[in-house]
Amino acid sequence: MKLINDHLAVKARLLPPTGDGFLMLAGEVGTWRGYFASAPVRLAAHLKALAAGIEARETNVFRAVLRTPGEGDELLNARGIQPARYDVVVLIRTASVEDALALRDSPAYKELAEALRAVARRTHQIVAGNAGRLGDVDHSQDHCYLFNYFYADDRETLLKVWEYTAGWFQAKTALPNSALMRPLEGEPADYGLVNHASWPNWRTFLPSLIFRPTFRSFVLANFKANGIAAQPIIYRRV
Repeated sequence: MKLINDHLAVKARLLPPTGDGFLMLAGEVGTWRGYFASAPVRLAAHLKALAAGIEARETNVFRAVLRTPGEGDELLNARGIQPARYDVVVLIRTASVEDALALRDSPAYKELAEALRAVARRTHQIVAGNAGRLGDVDHSQDHCYLFNYFYADDRETLLKVWEYTAGWFQAKTALPNSALMRPLEGEPADYGLVNHASWPNWRTFLPSLIFRPTFRSFVLANFKANGIAAQPIIYRRV
């Protein structure tokens, strides 16, 4: 791991990983106008209704609002990986990864997945475990929810760099939570990690991404130096 501007480096204050399992299905359905998404409201509502029939710890449906600054377009192009433009995401949390694997074969989930695949230009589905966390993501509030789709040739380096960049977000944006999802072996490898987190509102994080120079000189610089593509998208819960 290379650490750029290491005088700014502070490791995130992490909690122990959980044994939770995650089943995530993301779809590219609507349109993007620059950084802004126009996700289909009716489809999202239909998916939410179908999700009510899934037995799990929690099931949530999200609609994309905005892509925030990221890094790694050239790396993705070189690896033949399409950029993440998922404007609809279904995230299911289970008691274990074994439960998530079993849930993927359930009739209720298959019905939901088929409803999204029938209209999406492309979809991305993974079963994942928890690789690290800052705290549990609260889905009971109308917060701004992040899914950050990370690609790296070396997943271990990716995890180490994330600990420092997450530390920056804790310090500069008061990031209260984060659940880092690592796909199981054999799952699609487009993204070595998917980070899910939330902030109470736009004011807590967006100005820092625009106006704080260290976001680019530390966060984005370390992604670039370590061959990491970071593709953050902000969503609202349906």
